[in-house]
Amino acid sequence: MTDRALVHDQAVRRARLLNRLTVGWNVVEAVVAIVAGVAAASVGLLAFGLDSVVEVSAALVMTWRLAQAGTGRSTRDADRRALRGLALAFFALAAYVTIDAGSSLLLGAEPRVSPVGIVLTSVSAVVMPLLARAKHQVAPALGSRAQASEARQTDLCAWLSWFVLIGLVLNAALGWWWADPVAALAVAAVAVREGAEAWRAEALDDMCAD
Repeated sequence: MTDRALVHDQAVRRARLLNRLTVGWNVVEAVVAIVAGVAAASVGLLAFGLDSVVEVSAALVMTWRLAQAGTGRSTRDADRRALRGLALAFFALAAYVTIDAGSSLLLGAEPRVSPVGIVLTSVSAVVMPLLARAKHQVAPALGSRAQASEARQTDLCAWLSWFVLIGLVLNAALGWWWADPVAALAVAAVAVREGAEAWRAEALDDMCAD
């Protein structure tokens, strides 16, 4: 096996491990955030839970993409389809957050204090940047723009953690209920941008391709 092939195989194994960690973490995160969001009537926490669901979907897309890489054939077409799938996930997240947050602002729906949400987003604000950094590091060796796009989606989850955490803290400490939906709208804007970039991107040749 050549050094190039060895590097690629190691990158594939590491990417698969990162995807498994992403799925495991975000399944737990989604359940806790959605339950806490419903209990506190927090659009930020609900959006956070939905983002975790999207993260799981993105990781599953990458699992499929990595299986294509293991065949030894060019994965240009698979990469393109994976990118489109990730783009749709971004757009779905943005649509939900915009509608829900906009309605909350118009109706003046005030969320309740959520200690569980504050703890969850605090932990996520530490974990998600580390996971995103690892994904960004493996993307060049893997030769996959889809992996880089999925890493950016993890970046988005990290930012969402901070935005939602700030909104929850401001609501709890100062009674600024509107900070919760405003933070969610900011995340929706970022999601639209990332989705557009993923949709326009072309597939990148795999390192194992001729």
